[in-house]
Amino acid sequence: MRLPRPRSLAGQLFAMQVVLVAVVVAGCALYTHLDDRAQAEAAARHRATATARAIADSPSVREAIASPDPGALLQPYAERVRHDTGVTFVTIMDPRGIRWTHPEPDRIGQRFVGHIGPALRGETFHETYTGTLGPSVRVVTPVRAGPGGDGRIVGLVSAGIAVERISAEVERRMAVLLAVAGGAVLLGGLGTYVVNARLRRHTRGMDAAGLSRMHDYHQAALHAVREGLVMLDGRRHVALANDGARELLGLDGRGAPDVIGRHVTGLGLPRSLTDALLAPGPRVDEVHLTEDRVLVVNTSPVSGGERRGTVVTLRDHTELQALAGELDSVRGFAEALRSQAHEAANRLHTVVSLIELGREREAVEFATAELELAQALTDQVVAAVAEPVLAALLLGKAAQANERGVELVLTGDSRVDDGVLPPGLPARDLVTVLGNLIDNALDATADGSGSGSDGAFGGSGPARVAVTVRAARHELLLRVGDSGPGVDPTAAEHVFRRGWSTKEGRAAGRGLGLALARQTVRRHGGTVTLGRAPSGGAEFTVRLPLRTTEVPA
Repeated sequence: MRLPRPRSLAGQLFAMQVVLVAVVVAGCALYTHLDDRAQAEAAARHRATATARAIADSPSVREAIASPDPGALLQPYAERVRHDTGVTFVTIMDPRGIRWTHPEPDRIGQRFVGHIGPALRGETFHETYTGTLGPSVRVVTPVRAGPGGDGRIVGLVSAGIAVERISAEVERRMAVLLAVAGGAVLLGGLGTYVVNARLRRHTRGMDAAGLSRMHDYHQAALHAVREGLVMLDGRRHVALANDGARELLGLDGRGAPDVIGRHVTGLGLPRSLTDALLAPGPRVDEVHLTEDRVLVVNTSPVSGGERRGTVVTLRDHTELQALAGELDSVRGFAEALRSQAHEAANRLHTVVSLIELGREREAVEFATAELELAQALTDQVVAAVAEPVLAALLLGKAAQANERGVELVLTGDSRVDDGVLPPGLPARDLVTVLGNLIDNALDATADGSGSGSDGAFGGSGPARVAVTVRAARHELLLRVGDSGPGVDPTAAEHVFRRGWSTKEGRAAGRGLGLALARQTVRRHGGTVTLGRAPSGGAEFTVRLPLRTTEVPA
């Protein structure tokens, strides 16, 4: 029959510890029992030896042995000594071993049962022997004649203690020992139960195999999940960071082995992201920018345990944000085309009406003027910018500007030949940079005295946006200037921060365009600066190296 085996780790440890305590206590009890028995036997020999020698050295015993009837004088004396010392027997005999005294008087005159040879040679010795009173630990010592007890051997004295009396003493001690051992087992078991009850709560009743499986699944999940996962302890030190988090936060190049245990403020993250990780409350789908990524951050405090911690999840929205920007551009293009279609229909109706009125010459002049005006910017852009994506972006933004009543012009020094841009500089990134700069300029110019979408404000003048796109000297130059209010010098260093905007009542969801533009520029090893345009507004200048590889972030 197999005994039931505890399933939980805490149960197994409890059973093992109880068995261990029981074995230790049993071993100690056995050792103590054997030691007590040895001590009891040693004490019995010591008492018997002292008793025998005291009798042998007594002058009255030597005088009695020298008398005509030694037994009559020695028997009462031996019994008194036996009762006083607590030994089992005191036997005084002649050198031949014939008893003069015995606890049982009818055995007086009989031969002593035991060895007396060493005593006849003048030695005091002890032995365990079974005599007439049963097994006993006995001592035999000689009695010498003379005043100093240094003469010839005239008798022998034997004193002994029965083994059963020794065993009774050992059993009495054993009862006390067993009581102490039982108390030790009980206290040890109780303490073990308390410790393992706490362990059971922490391990959720799982056994060692279950904990091992959970650890394996935990490690596999951490490496398999593409999203970033960071766990912070109550002091905001990193307790865990999976591969996705290290990649998204750019920690691989900053001593990744030392990330665990470091404080959040020592990770070199942007200020806004660090503040989000240090916040005590939860954060839901917050957008934060690092040097080269757009991250959606969620934090959730951990309740329970001795110290509260935080679980942080990170999702990479860099590509999604770029796609959202492109979608916004396409939506703007569609709105511009709709507006242009509406305007074209109005102009076509005007031409038709002029023809119906018989004013053919005026109809031809009106149609030709409109065609030349529409074709002029297209020809200018196509002639200066051979890169199709940039040309399409500029034409679309020009349509948007026209819809908003803003004139978008391409400066005369603009020039980008086809094939100049390297593969390491994707067209999508150019759309992100130039598109956001133009959108910001359009907002600032169209609003007049108001601020741009990312922080231009104050000023007046004709609504005009000037764009320069030029590739020269192994460098791509993008410059966007507007005739809007300009930028307050005190706010210039904050313009590129995510979420910064001076739009009254419209800050939510704004302030991301310039931050994305700067992030993209830095990712390709370029620079972006803010100055004052000749028309009085803000002017952003971007310089991107025309290399075949990207600069590591």
